[in-house]
Amino acid sequence: MEPDPHPDSIRASQAADRPPALAQAVSAPLTRAAIFLVATLNPGAEHRATVRSFCGDLAALVRAVEFRDLEGGLSCVIGVGSDAWDRLFGQPRPAELHAFREILAGERHAVSTPGDLLFHIRAKRMDLSFELAMQIVARIGSAISTVDEVQGFRYFDDRDLMGFVDGTENPRGQAAADAVVVSDEDPEFAGGSYVIVQKYLHDLGAWNALSTEAQERIIGRTKLSDIELDDSVKPTSAHSALTTIVENGKEIKILRDNMPFGRPGHGEFGTYFIGYSRSPRTIEQMLANMFVGRPPGNYDRLLDFSRAVTGNLFFVPSATFLEDVAEDQTLEDQTIEDQLVVAEPSVSVSAAAVTSTPIPSVQDGSLGIGSLKGDVRHE
Repeated sequence: MEPDPHPDSIRASQAADRPPALAQAVSAPLTRAAIFLVATLNPGAEHRATVRSFCGDLAALVRAVEFRDLEGGLSCVIGVGSDAWDRLFGQPRPAELHAFREILAGERHAVSTPGDLLFHIRAKRMDLSFELAMQIVARIGSAISTVDEVQGFRYFDDRDLMGFVDGTENPRGQAAADAVVVSDEDPEFAGGSYVIVQKYLHDLGAWNALSTEAQERIIGRTKLSDIELDDSVKPTSAHSALTTIVENGKEIKILRDNMPFGRPGHGEFGTYFIGYSRSPRTIEQMLANMFVGRPPGNYDRLLDFSRAVTGNLFFVPSATFLEDVAEDQTLEDQTIEDQLVVAEPSVSVSAAAVTSTPIPSVQDGSLGIGSLKGDVRHE
């Protein structure tokens, strides 16, 4: 194993005499507005130093903007991609961090797109989210290149643009923490989380041409009341069926904060999927079930009307980890290959490859892509 290029103070949160690491605001109350900002890290030691310095400053920056409305519910979660982790922090690295694994199955494609850093900004008001996004870009703008930016909003009674409620199966309270926060399975990075994001565009014309009953069979829930369809009438290809993951008789939950977005003048209507999990394997299995099918070919018919145009996997380090990144600690300006372990490349998952993996049994649930729900505390 290569020696760790960073002093032990970076990972002071793991010291035996320190309290448990404090998680970022992953399970913060869901809000009415959000900004999803995905960026790549520009080459150069000075840009790595800028981002590392920013890690320790993020909490103070959020507090400064939040003070303008203490009841505005402002929060920001930062996630780091696989390649960027090696460039910024080196070894050790989170046990399950890797590049997003794209899936190809017929005409269905879960794409993998560039992204080193994710900023998930939430607030009750868009102006608070917008102000924080401006401050973040002003602080580190020269060190990053924005590759995707989406402003999301809650739609009426927490529905998506396809008319269905989302997030009904989100865990709450301690169950939410248990679902999303890394613990003893990776003690170096306890308090962290994994997050997968995808930007979906919907063909609303074709979707709205369906009857309500046909739409309900695709989603697996009633449109008006958001009640799960009985198994006797719910197709095995229903979205809610395919996105339920069961291991050893227990359903494995994730935490979603999906939001609609759109530009009516451009005919753009979509859902920004964001799922937090203790392990990326849970969401990856959901996506395999959706795109390839369970069994293969029995895919999620929602994908006949929704197309993924982005895909990224990030690790969300604990807030303690971020604050412990010292500003004066930088890597030497040399190639990634010379200084660090090369990041794992993006992996394409074919339908044949997925069939070799045991598929968990099915229970009721919802991934929430194309059916959006608001605050989990009011479900």
